[in-house]
Amino acid sequence: MRDSGKMDREHSAPMAEFLRSARARLTPEQAGLDDPSLGRRRVSGLRREELARLAGVSVDYYTRLEQGRSRSASAEVLDALATALHLDDAERTHLHTLARPQPARRRRPRPQRVHPATLDLLETLQQAGRPAFVLGRRLDVLANNPLAGRLIIDFRALPAADRNQARFVFLDPHARELYRDWAHVAADTAAMLRLDAGRHPDDPALGALVGDLSIRSAEFRRFWSDNKVHRRTTGTKSYHHPLVGDLTITYQALTPGDDADQTLFVYGTEPGSPSETALRLLAQWGSASADAGTPQKQTTGPGSRRSK
Repeated sequence: MRDSGKMDREHSAPMAEFLRSARARLTPEQAGLDDPSLGRRRVSGLRREELARLAGVSVDYYTRLEQGRSRSASAEVLDALATALHLDDAERTHLHTLARPQPARRRRPRPQRVHPATLDLLETLQQAGRPAFVLGRRLDVLANNPLAGRLIIDFRALPAADRNQARFVFLDPHARELYRDWAHVAADTAAMLRLDAGRHPDDPALGALVGDLSIRSAEFRRFWSDNKVHRRTTGTKSYHHPLVGDLTITYQALTPGDDADQTLFVYGTEPGSPSETALRLLAQWGSASADAGTPQKQTTGPGSRRSK
């Protein structure tokens, strides 16, 4: 029989790591502790006693939380720590999730399927000139419409094992050329994967993906070690497309149907902007190629080989 104290420490380790990294990122100035009397500091982040004071808990209690020696934090204490650490909504939820992990699933999760109604919506968005795709667990790309394939990469044409956003961003050379701010996209991608890991800590496929990316990408190891989490809702993203040049898209993230682990991303552009013209040209180019029966050039995936 396994030692119960050891099991508690193992389960609390992710929360302890998250607290340490969040504390290290918050400067005294950001926390409102810019008093010169605080003395010379060896690190830029908050000290444990400073964070404990801001959260209204004892230093000993907070130390036990950060060392993984306690899992007794109440929702009120977690909220106080989240406020003191200036966590955003996604980070606050992540902290609560790490503190209350779900029981391990004995059965392997079923493969995710995109509902036919969502597939119809992807086609409708295609006709409207809107790139769109669906992400599932582990950032697997479950479906994309043709325009999203022309803008990014047609994941449908890749081997099943390569239909994953994180694999594309970190392992496909095309991604570094496509995203004008690749480092920002890569950091967000690792943070999204970290958020998924908090929700599903016992997913063996997720563990294998993180392990593979850690072996093959030094950048992934660095971003993963930052222990940041991120949830995409709305925003902008800039591309340097090999066919239509530079364009900036706006995106919105939606949850289709009743599967909380699926996210529909819908892309658009500012009306009347050069980006709108570029996206329209990309749509027309794809339609013309399809009408002429010309095969569209596909970028090789992160794990595939070029055909000879």
